[in-house]
Amino acid sequence: MRDEDKARVPELAARLLKCGFDIIATSGTADFLRSHGVPAMSVFKVAEGRPHIVDKIIDGEIDLVFNTTSGKKAIEDSYSIRRQTLMHGIPYFTALTSFRAAVAAIEALQRGPLTVKALQEYHSA
Repeated sequence: MRDEDKARVPELAARLLKCGFDIIATSGTADFLRSHGVPAMSVFKVAEGRPHIVDKIIDGEIDLVFNTTSGKKAIEDSYSIRRQTLMHGIPYFTALTSFRAAVAAIEALQRGPLTVKALQEYHSA
């Protein structure tokens, strides 16, 4: 998570914990989450050594990825993460707004099945 997004992440991560997810983050984000009372396991960035986040994706240990980046270097560094999530069918979110929407959708699904209605059913007199 880029630094400018971190302030909003603990609340979303805590909601994911309540949904049954474990939180795995690179060291800076994991430290930040723990300092805000959210349990988080640390994982290496790709350039930091192994096993790193891409190894965990390949090994089937990751179910969702939230990765906000800023700057050319960070975007280039996240290429292998994006590629492996695509190759393994793992949802990948790159903005705080999509992170928020994904968490709300997971919570809604856990409350029960969603139903579909025709638009006319919502506006019938």
